[in-house]
Amino acid sequence: MSLATLDALRKPPAPAPVRPRPVADLAPPLARDEQPATPPSRIRAVPDGTEARGFALYVGIDEAKAAEAGTDLPTIVTQLKALVAQLAPGAESYAAVALAPEGAGGRDVDVVRLALQDPAALARQRQAAAAVTPPPEPKAGVVIDISRRRVLLDGEVAPLTYKEFELLQFLVLREGRTIDRAEIISSLWGDTDDEETPNERTIDVHVRRLRSKLGAFEDVIRTVRGAGYRFDRHADVAIRWASTPSPDVF
Repeated sequence: MSLATLDALRKPPAPAPVRPRPVADLAPPLARDEQPATPPSRIRAVPDGTEARGFALYVGIDEAKAAEAGTDLPTIVTQLKALVAQLAPGAESYAAVALAPEGAGGRDVDVVRLALQDPAALARQRQAAAAVTPPPEPKAGVVIDISRRRVLLDGEVAPLTYKEFELLQFLVLREGRTIDRAEIISSLWGDTDDEETPNERTIDVHVRRLRSKLGAFEDVIRTVRGAGYRFDRHADVAIRWASTPSPDVF
């Protein structure tokens, strides 16, 4: 999201544009006898000790909407600047266009406010981002994150190899069921060459290494004597099936 001057973005007017109304018709000056009897009160948004030096008018409209209205963005800006010059000849004016990626969505006026760093809009953006921010990783216990293919032990990433995580995931997806060594071999090494395929004793070595990396939580992988291995979850183990996505937030 960025700003660009209108001169750099000026495009040919849309076909058969509707002639804009003259500036004088937009806001005719008040006659002398129509001037307000009392001057306007102080702007309430200005804190004590400060003074107003100008204002920002946020206009949310894209080129397509302007074309539908029979005009374009440069024409609208020119008319508004002319109106300001008519009402206050000494006023200085500057116009910029707020840019956003195509298809980004959101209201046009919100895009403008964020591009111009409007404090209220930025505060709402931070609140919206905080509302969808994933909760912090737990600092105790085991988190088996299937979507990110990692294991956290007391908040620290465990140094599991690719095959070690595959073995753990295989057991986790069959929680509570005892899996014999032959099924583990055929499922995890079925597509490898015969020379690389482990035997049942090698599976015991893989499980032992996996347990050593789980540290104090090694007992989540149970040995069922004479049958195989089983994953048992307890209160200190959490399984994360899918991570929270990053929303498109303005």
